[in-house]
Amino acid sequence: MNRMSASTSRQTYLVNGRFLGRPVTGVERFARETLRALDQAIPHLLPRAELLVAVPPGEVAPLRLQHGRMVQIGRRQGHAWEQMELARFRPDLPLLNLCNTAPVRRPGQMVVIHDAAVFSLPQAYHWRFRLAYRVLHRLLAFSTARIVTVSDFSRRELARHLSVPPERIAVVGAGGDHMLRLEPDDTILDRHGLRGRPYLLAVSSNHLGKNFALVARAMLKLKQPGFDVVIAGGLNNNVFSNSEETWPPFIKRVGYVSDEELSSLYRHAAAFVFPSVYEGFGLPPLEAMTLGCPVVSSRAASMPEVCGDAAIYFDPRDADSFVQALDQVMRLERHDREDLRARSLARSRQWSWQGAAEALAHHLKEMA
Repeated sequence: MNRMSASTSRQTYLVNGRFLGRPVTGVERFARETLRALDQAIPHLLPRAELLVAVPPGEVAPLRLQHGRMVQIGRRQGHAWEQMELARFRPDLPLLNLCNTAPVRRPGQMVVIHDAAVFSLPQAYHWRFRLAYRVLHRLLAFSTARIVTVSDFSRRELARHLSVPPERIAVVGAGGDHMLRLEPDDTILDRHGLRGRPYLLAVSSNHLGKNFALVARAMLKLKQPGFDVVIAGGLNNNVFSNSEETWPPFIKRVGYVSDEELSSLYRHAAAFVFPSVYEGFGLPPLEAMTLGCPVVSSRAASMPEVCGDAAIYFDPRDADSFVQALDQVMRLERHDREDLRARSLARSRQWSWQGAAEALAHHLKEMA
């Protein structure tokens, strides 16, 4: 009787759902898509398993699971909720943490730490944030938690800064195939007059590591290019002046865009430019490649690992190198452009959310 009960019992995995109450950036995108893929793959990856997603009180994004449910616990928010209330909730269950943080004093858990930027690029963070994450990551490294990351570059970086053997850190990767589920919203092209001539697309950010100041310096070197530069997302006005009258007319800022609008911008762009100096993985170039958009990327951090031979690279510290890469991609003959597009599509298929979920499932089974 006991043998039969054990063979038919379900294994529940607890998931840290704190990310569901935050805006979607790269880390939250990873968590949502990986969890979605893991849920869909449970029948063949984790038979008789279910997911229990614990969230703090307050408004959280809806999450439809076929093999699990959400549960709201505790009264606190943020790190306090994680370190105090999540830490004590259902200690009998293995805990999966997908977004850089985890309760320190809890056995039987796995945490995905996406990069070592708080160590390698400290100037990009407020000192309180930097201190908190450095302490937390070091405590997790010295705990029994299984540490997972998203690229071999991040594995080496974390091993170096946390003083742990690289083989202790597993790599699961990420994906860009969520872009294929979206219906592109082409109205953004008409609203901003983007059908007239070719354009390069850049997705901006105020984060220092995104290196958008390089784009600004490069734009000053371009006098009358035969293309526009479309900038989506927010932008620090110390990089470009707040007055649109001071911008070159070929620079078009479209502000924050929806996923559907971004899909349209990727699909119609002559190329996507990514000047970042530090990335644990770098989802935007992979999203672009998934939709067949050529990528012009910095040769830094994890970018060569992700993009392989499907990108035109430049030195992220050299505006002239960036301008030369832009000129190279815009001068491609039709057959060369088609070849680059084919390589982009082929490279993107090497990364998928299903692959990330399969890697996570392997470690979850070992942990359970």
